[in-house]
Amino acid sequence: MQVINQLKIEEPERKESFLEILSDKYCRSILEAIMDSPKSAIEVSREKIIPLSTVYRRIQQLHDSKMIRTSGVITDEGKRLFLYKSKIKAVNTSFHDGKIDVDVVFNQN
Repeated sequence: MQVINQLKIEEPERKESFLEILSDKYCRSILEAIMDSPKSAIEVSREKIIPLSTVYRRIQQLHDSKMIRTSGVITDEGKRLFLYKSKIKAVNTSFHDGKIDVDVVFNQN
């Protein structure tokens, strides 16, 4: 039996922030790229054909909103490389009776 971690966002400001981030095509594309496996900003930039500076700005926005996790590795050349992974698997929204519901399904990986 698989248990899915899900959270209903109640705070109006947090809902607005989530929806604003998800309305950005670059943020959605980045989240899609790092949904199943961690990737560097350079890998995301190449895979999704997004300028690297845009990837870094959106990654900062996603990190500040706690939608991604960051880890680091040391390359064979001794350089530090940051990898990014989506904390969320899905976001379900509904609008009824003038109220917006936002439910976040967390990534299990």
